[in-house]
Amino acid sequence: MHRYLRAIGFSGIKKREELRALIDEVVKSTLSKSQNFEGEYYAFRDVAVDNQDRAYAELSLDFVRGAGICVRGEFDTENRFLYEYYFPYLRALHVSSNEDVTVERHAEKESYAGVCDDIKVGVTLIFYLQNIIPYKRLQAMGRLPVRGTSLILSALSVDGTIMMPINKNEHDKKRIKKAASERNQLIAQARMGDEDAIESLTLDDMDTYTMISRKIHKTDVFSLVDTYFMPYGVECDQYSILGEITDFYTDKNRVSGEEVVFMTVECNELLLEVCINREDLYGEAAVGRRFKGVVWLQGFIEFP
Repeated sequence: MHRYLRAIGFSGIKKREELRALIDEVVKSTLSKSQNFEGEYYAFRDVAVDNQDRAYAELSLDFVRGAGICVRGEFDTENRFLYEYYFPYLRALHVSSNEDVTVERHAEKESYAGVCDDIKVGVTLIFYLQNIIPYKRLQAMGRLPVRGTSLILSALSVDGTIMMPINKNEHDKKRIKKAASERNQLIAQARMGDEDAIESLTLDDMDTYTMISRKIHKTDVFSLVDTYFMPYGVECDQYSILGEITDFYTDKNRVSGEEVVFMTVECNELLLEVCINREDLYGEAAVGRRFKGVVWLQGFIEFP
């Protein structure tokens, strides 16, 4: 079973027969309808012919508003769908980055990872690509690499905590935003080889380290660190995050009845939509509070 099935409300799926029933529903619903809304549950299919004349397909069906299961496979010469694998997904709406993205295929199956180097975050973003069909279509046409793309990030979590915010007034918020903007400019200049910018960044990091080392003896670390975005574990698309909740809502899985919490989290100036099973979330989500947890990062590339 996929570990992150429980994030979209399927924590009770234990047997292979139960999973097969869900996959069959996705395949039947999406092959009979395309780009169709039934209430708020979305069914969608997309097909592309690759360089080897294989008709590869992506079938997606919502089981909770904005999240569901995607099944991938290919059609044979008799137009029968051959199942390969599945994964749970979250459809996000906010554009997270406009930086160029590099896409690489995974070794063991027809799935892809995206890599985005956004200076706002401080680390290279590696995510699981949700929409591989447009990429395979462009690949078959020989139009790669593509520039001018935008990236919509989402994340599934199976372990999260709601934390209270750091007390900040409007002056503090403006000062933090200005400092972040100036730091991003310095990072951009340092990337181009500006030695003065590199020196300024090094001195800033040393000052920050000194300040935190002095305060950490008397102050809780989460009162000093407002937000972070760090790689987690050995899988490259999993991260430990801490960010401010700017919006949230809850919905129930239409099959299992389990409650799922959806949050828009601002983390290192990056907008990220997160969903988590209510049973896995410690605390009550609210705008202004912070979400801390481990997430599986997914990305939807909007090709021009």
